[in-house]
Amino acid sequence: MTDTTDVTDRVRAPRGHGPPEGCEAADILAAARRRVDPELRRAVDSLPGSMRRVALYHFGWERADGTPAAGSAGKAIRPALVLTAVRALGGDPRAAVRAAAAVELTHDFTLLHDDVMDRDTTRRHRPTAWTVFGDADAILAGDALQALAQRLLAEDPHPGAAVAAARLAACVVELCAGQQVDCTLERRAPGEVSLDECLAMAEAKTGALLGCACAIGAVYAGAGAETADALDGFGRQAGLAFQLIDDVIGIWGDPVRTGKPVWADLAARKKSLPVVAALASGTPDGAALAALYGRRAEAGDLERMAHAVEGAGGRDWAQTQAADRMSRALQELARAVPDPERAGGLLALAEYVTRRTH
Repeated sequence: MTDTTDVTDRVRAPRGHGPPEGCEAADILAAARRRVDPELRRAVDSLPGSMRRVALYHFGWERADGTPAAGSAGKAIRPALVLTAVRALGGDPRAAVRAAAAVELTHDFTLLHDDVMDRDTTRRHRPTAWTVFGDADAILAGDALQALAQRLLAEDPHPGAAVAAARLAACVVELCAGQQVDCTLERRAPGEVSLDECLAMAEAKTGALLGCACAIGAVYAGAGAETADALDGFGRQAGLAFQLIDDVIGIWGDPVRTGKPVWADLAARKKSLPVVAALASGTPDGAALAALYGRRAEAGDLERMAHAVEGAGGRDWAQTQAADRMSRALQELARAVPDPERAGGLLALAEYVTRRTH
């Protein structure tokens, strides 16, 4: 098994621009989780019984039989971005808790649907909701979470709520478009998928919501559209770096840490970014990978695929691209928040998502 501790070694902020003391990502995420969870619980508890049960299970708050659980509701990266962006621009994060919860509900709506469409059987080290409750209940619970997100903003008296709701609605459309493209690409032959298509799809599926979270934070801080757009760009680029790293982990991640089998993305024949980069490399390893992707799996094929992706340069390309996208993110952040000390929390979160190994 390949160690992933070096996956993000190249994704680093320039010297002198690290987060100030007290802005470590773990503290920011924990604080966001504490602030947002009560709002999330109130929203989920308002659902009808059957959908509430699925949502409570998905968030890790109940077991499949309905008894209480102390599972993880996720890392809270997106709500943390909302609250941290508000703070970076001089606003009061307490006034943006509903907005942060709305973004997290939207994220979990996408997870419930993606798990059904991708037929993923594990999330957060537990069986996915569709494997426990069935496709229909998981999809409907996801629909309900998305409606709850819009309701939170519709009922929020904050003057920025309407603009935030419009941004979030546009983001959901982009997320759906990205997922549709993803499904389309998966049906194509290995040699018929381009890197540009995959990068655009990844930005829509992953970068869009991270960017929207940052932009909503700017809106709730009372910033103008130019600043909100710059923070949207920051989140998008950091999100694309995140997806590149996530795709590397999807092949070489440690199952103990990821909760998924080794070479999981290869087993599913996913056209992840390192895979497509390898297929487009014009190398013998790239040709070997295409042949392996196009046939029924045989013993040892997954290991051969992993070696072929690496030999064709797919892993190195993904890591280099992640570093480049992080650099672009930092440029957008500096445009929105010129003071490095104020930007420190957002930088810490960006570094967290691009230095992760699981």
